[in-house]
Amino acid sequence: MKIYTKTGDTGETGLIDGSRVRKDAPRVAAYGDVDELNAVVGIVKAHCSDAALNAVLHAIQRDLFALGAQLADPKAAIGARKVKAAVTQAHIERLEAAIDAHEEGLPPLTAFVMPGGSVVGAFLHLARTVCRRAERGVIGLQREQQVDPLVVVYLNRLSDLLFVLARYVNQASGVLEDPW
Repeated sequence: MKIYTKTGDTGETGLIDGSRVRKDAPRVAAYGDVDELNAVVGIVKAHCSDAALNAVLHAIQRDLFALGAQLADPKAAIGARKVKAAVTQAHIERLEAAIDAHEEGLPPLTAFVMPGGSVVGAFLHLARTVCRRAERGVIGLQREQQVDPLVVVYLNRLSDLLFVLARYVNQASGVLEDPW
């Protein structure tokens, strides 16, 4: 199978159900933002030497593939056919458990925190902002078309986790937070 198919040369792409849409359609933009987020999480993993944190990030990447599949499926049928292609309440609970575990030992927030710190911490802050953009895109899509509400909840919770992980990594690296 060749990587280039030439089917997108006219500015359209195919969705999971076989339909064709413009590449700038809100659905394509939403799953494109999720794909970008997945790539940024990959950058974090590439710079992170903490095996436990990388395991959390790996699970997030798998979830983001599932989210992308859900968003690329306007008829919402893939999740029923392939369990790995749907985000569930259990995925959200896993994020919440990770937030709670990594927040222990962090100083209480008393101000906004400037993004940055260690290289991994800075990339986690970048991932958080890309996650928020993806969330906004999905919410915009949700106004026009059906989207599983758990997709929005997952992205909202993930951005919280990415923020906590940035704080956690910076503290573990001995980098002081820069309050605003």
